[in-house]
Amino acid sequence: MEGLRRGLSRWKRYHIKVHLADEALLLPLTVRPRDTLSDLRVQLVGQGVSSWKRAFYYNARRLDDHQTVRDARLQDGSVLLLVSDPR
Repeated sequence: MEGLRRGLSRWKRYHIKVHLADEALLLPLTVRPRDTLSDLRVQLVGQGVSSWKRAFYYNARRLDDHQTVRDARLQDGSVLLLVSDPR
């Protein structure tokens, strides 16, 4: 049963939104549980949004680019915040 659940997870899709605080935009994205935040950056570039020198936040915690959607515990309908990196 666990193998079936893992097999079905690759077909699962989450519809999330990315809030760009600097431009006051809310962009919809469709992601898979195994996508990394770097993959999300690629999707944003495809929509014409540069995420260079910006950081993702979810539930007041910073997310690293190597984290997957599953590791970050994102769910369907989640909203990520993309803000200029203070570093």
